[in-house]
Parts: sequence; structure tokens; C-alpha cells
Amino acid sequence: QVQLVESGGGLVQPGGSLRLACEASGLRFIFYAMEWYRQAPGKQREKVARITGNGITKYADFVKGRFTISRDNVKNTVYLQMNSLEPEDTAVYYCRAGNNLNEHWGQGTQVTLSS
Repeated sequence: QVQLVESGGGLVQPGGSLRLACEASGLRFIFYAMEWYRQAPGKQREKVARITGNGITKYADFVKGRFTISRDNVKNTVYLQMNSLEPEDTAVYYCRAGNNLNEHWGQGTQVTLSS
């Protein structure tokens, strides 16, 4: 049974930082591209960042220079380091594992910006 479990969300002030983690189990982690998505209230889910099994990364324009995605293929975990957070970053953040055959989603972790 595949499970993706996100952690690290919370309440943070604008300009602050958070580090999200998503631990995967039940799959061959290195064979999956890992992605972070987010969904703000009343908005569609949008992709934030992607990292392939061999570490190639890609970011949405709205997080370039602020967020960093990384992965540990021994711990089966993908991370999202979020710096210089803005009120517009408030959302539920989801991780996704995908390849040509399958996709799996986590349950999400809430990130809230509040002054």
C-alpha cells in the first residue's frame, strides 16, 4: 500500500520560512518524480515544484528563488524549503509521486501566513 505523508506545515509570519517533508512508503521511490502542489481556498490546485529521481528540478515562476525542492532517496522523503513566505503562499500543500504508470497523492499539510 502506497502512502505519502506530509508534515511541516503551520502558521508563519510573512517573510518567514518553513520546511515541508513528504515521506513515501510502499513504492520504489527513486523511480518516481516527486512534486509539490498547493491549493488555496477558492482556487485550483497548482504545481509548485518538481524533482526527478536523479535530482533535476523545476519550479513555478511564482516560487523561483524562494522555494527549494530536494529529495533523499535513502529516506524516501522529498522536502520543500520555503523562504521569504508571502500571504499568497497560504494554501494546503500536497506532495505527489508520479511516473508513466502511476500517481499517488498525500493528504496535504496546511501552510498559513498570518501577521
